Amino acid sequence: MNESTRGRLGYLALVALWLALLGVACATESAPDVVLHGELIGSDNHSYREVPFQVPAGVNRITVQFESTGRAEHSTIDLGLEDPDGFHSQQGLRGWTGGSKQLFTVGAVDATPSFAPGPIQPGRWALLLGIPNIRPASKAQYTAKIWFGHPGDPAWLPAVLNPPLRKEAGWYRGDLHMHGAHSDGSCPTQSGDGRAPCPLVFTVEDAARRGLDFIALSDHNTVSQANDIRELQPYFDHLLLIPAREVTTFQGHANLFGTTEPLDFRLGSKSVPDWNALLTQAEALHGVFSINHPIRPNDETCMGCGWTPEKPVDMHLVQAIEAVNGIDARSPQHTGIPFWEEQLNHGYHLTGIGGSDNHNAKVALPFPGGSMAIGLPTTVVHASELSMKAILDGIRAGHVFIDVQGTRDRTIDVVATVGEHSAEMGDALSAPAGSTVRITMRADALDQAHAEIIVDGKPFQPKEDLAIREAKQSLSFDWSSDGRRHWLRVNVRGADGSLLIVGNPIYLN
Repeated sequence: MNESTRGRLGYLALVALWLALLGVACATESAPDVVLHGELIGSDNHSYREVPFQVPAGVNRITVQFESTGRAEHSTIDLGLEDPDGFHSQQGLRGWTGGSKQLFTVGAVDATPSFAPGPIQPGRWALLLGIPNIRPASKAQYTAKIWFGHPGDPAWLPAVLNPPLRKEAGWYRGDLHMHGAHSDGSCPTQSGDGRAPCPLVFTVEDAARRGLDFIALSDHNTVSQANDIRELQPYFDHLLLIPAREVTTFQGHANLFGTTEPLDFRLGSKSVPDWNALLTQAEALHGVFSINHPIRPNDETCMGCGWTPEKPVDMHLVQAIEAVNGIDARSPQHTGIPFWEEQLNHGYHLTGIGGSDNHNAKVALPFPGGSMAIGLPTTVVHASELSMKAILDGIRAGHVFIDVQGTRDRTIDVVATVGEHSAEMGDALSAPAGSTVRITMRADALDQAHAEIIVDGKPFQPKEDLAIREAKQSLSFDWSSDGRRHWLRVNVRGADGSLLIVGNPIYLN
């Protein structure tokens, strides 16, 4: 990144931090598909120039990063984008940012504010440069880097658009299930006299107030919220917004995270005869697929809510289970934990996650029959950084626990060790017959609680004391291996027996 680019970023006060972060991502970004260079001179003052480039067939996103010199001499270049149909067609000018943005994207379903989403036709496109000021004796060089996106690309590509909000590895807290105006989320109107579809910004603001690090916007069978995310993410630079959708069928619901690509959800139709056909579609999109609230009724009280597939499902195509939805961990007839553990006993490595299923961003607390507060429960993911890809990778890997009550500080970290080898939650560990597995758990902000050990879905009581008496405490116990396949995980319960933490398994043998 050269000095003139840094100067430009400093000039753009409203997006300075966001674009500075983009500079970090550029170092690892794949090479652009097209690079355009040019020069402007004094006679270009108060004129417009088209800079054409060809878009091949099969492209569904155009991303442009524009850099220029001459700021010190007050040379200014405004920026727009024309599609192949020209300025006076139905869409024509696909956007005009003036001088406010030097990085933008235009996709089939979302675009940077100032630009319009829509189909990306093959053919001659053009950057439209407007030159409101360049001095008679001045020159300004510009470079435009252009990336093309394609169907099936995950939502975090190109990486230049999705820099990490934090580069540090750590435990990041989020909510993976919520609804707003793009489906059936509603909240009181401004007057308080009625209800209306709830603007997405209220959901994001509430999540930020609650101190969350990430949220997934999972409206029913739609990704139209991705366009709002393009507007909101640069401002909310401490809160990662992950595009998602709740795949809503007559035989169950599931969340698909990390893609905005089309997905045919018409389960039972000729094109999607069963869940395996739908899951095969989803697998090609590189997202994370999670079955939602599996132990729910599937009748007139909650049509399609429960997991009721008509044909056997290949669970290898699923990555996660919503083990805790809202406050259902308090309700044995609704909690998804037994369903999740049943899949673990069948040998599937599925990550247990949680989600509030919030439908009203204005609700402060849960109430019977109503919406859960955002962040209740909280899914806590150990990730290499705070980015969409890293969070989803952490979920796939099972490096996750669920904070059932949605606090800001309760944490567990579980490690199993055999000899010189160790594994954390979600990992596999070889434990030969007769070997001793040492389990160590670090607990923060869980004093007056106690650990509960689950092996293959059944309680296991070690001889060691598992009471947590301090705000920060480590506990250890031994488990003897018989050499066969098992899974082991840790819960934490309060003094009253209430479930506080749901840990993910460590897989043995």
